[in-house]
Amino acid sequence: MRTNKSIHYYILITGILLGITTGCKNYKATVLQANTNVPETFTGDADTVTIANLQLKQFFNDSCLLQLIDTAVTANFDIQSALQRVEIAGTDLRYSRSWLMPSVEFNATAGLEKYGDYTMNGVGNYDTNLSPNINGKQHIPNPTPDYFVGFRSSWEIDLWGKLRNHKKAAFSRFLASRSAYKLAVTSLTAQIATLYYQLLALDNEQQVIEKNITLQNNALEIIKIQKLGGRATELAVQQFQAQLARTQSLRYSTAQQITETENQLKFLTGKFTGTVKRDSSISALKVPGLLNAGIPAQLLLNRPDIRQAELELTAMNADINAARKAFLPSLTVSPYVGYNAFKSALLFNQGSLGYGLLGGITAPIFNRKRIKADYARTIAEGKQALYNYQKVILNGFMEVSNSLKGIENYNNYYQLKKEEVKSLKNAVDVANDLFLVGRANYLEIITAQRNVLDAELELANTKKNIFLNAINLYRATGGGWK
Repeated sequence: MRTNKSIHYYILITGILLGITTGCKNYKATVLQANTNVPETFTGDADTVTIANLQLKQFFNDSCLLQLIDTAVTANFDIQSALQRVEIAGTDLRYSRSWLMPSVEFNATAGLEKYGDYTMNGVGNYDTNLSPNINGKQHIPNPTPDYFVGFRSSWEIDLWGKLRNHKKAAFSRFLASRSAYKLAVTSLTAQIATLYYQLLALDNEQQVIEKNITLQNNALEIIKIQKLGGRATELAVQQFQAQLARTQSLRYSTAQQITETENQLKFLTGKFTGTVKRDSSISALKVPGLLNAGIPAQLLLNRPDIRQAELELTAMNADINAARKAFLPSLTVSPYVGYNAFKSALLFNQGSLGYGLLGGITAPIFNRKRIKADYARTIAEGKQALYNYQKVILNGFMEVSNSLKGIENYNNYYQLKKEEVKSLKNAVDVANDLFLVGRANYLEIITAQRNVLDAELELANTKKNIFLNAINLYRATGGGWK
């Protein structure tokens, strides 16, 4: 009869264990993979070398700009915050590694318990105290103190790799935080360079405005003299004065833009006061030619935001795997060693030394719904990471394509705009000569002067746009962080 009961117990226990260990079969392994098939080239040409491999000093040859970038990288608050995020991810990684190792704690406890007369401990202790086999030191008092000084440990054996997946996720997020730091440096470099060239363009605009103010002042004086000689009217004088006032007003709006741009640069470099040093004018800078962006597949290696998104996806895949393993039973081993006694005077007696080992298997039964919900949430977060990764790749490709075409188109636009400015300057000279001999009226002079001013300002902006597209290309290909 006892044999049949033992068989039944064995079958029951075996069935429970099999149900626990196979409970995860309903949740197949889920691996999220992105489609990273990108075109072979950006423009149809055989691009081979990416400008992302160029160092800052090779790409930017302006010493003032390089100094601004160096200052910003060490003083900018966003960069400092990104470094702290790397530090946080590093501590998370060290914490996840500790899960694989046993925890050991020094333990010193003291307790007191009063046993009832009609309990197993109460009756057992009473009988024990009457036994002739114990001495006076071994008599158990009631209430019974309990003293322990020693070490206790707990160690979850990673049977299924759940803890190793947590570690893998933490390591991937640590690498992602480093890519996020590189992205912050790349973005800051692009911001500094963009503002710097905008500042040079505004300086050039101010020079153009001042030059035109001088020319328009001279024209106004001439028309006043001609009015005194009866060759011009008050209407002509007022028109020239209005044009001069318009140009002079541009001086102050441009000055305000210069102030705001300088303050933005000071903010990015962590400064309250001071001036932004710049030695060259944008009109004197060499216009960059067509720059190679490299093959699109290099974006996967060079762009920090793509590397960050890829590592976040890797981390989520590890999280999904760990969440899936949560359905399986876990084995925990808890050893201890120390002194244990019910009398403080005997605590450190040699006979009070004790040790033990407890091992236990735990498996989810009634909390499986919570684990299922956590598993489903982790998969949903993983899909978010997948879609973000694919979006970042597509966005990177589009940014590089736009910048490449921008450099090409603005270069062509700049060359034609230079010819336009040259022709308009000649037109001003011709209009002045014709006006002096009475073959052109004052409106033609005013129109010619205004056209020259607008064209020269647009020329400066066009050159600025060439540089901005080159900066965007450098950033879009992942350069600027080294």
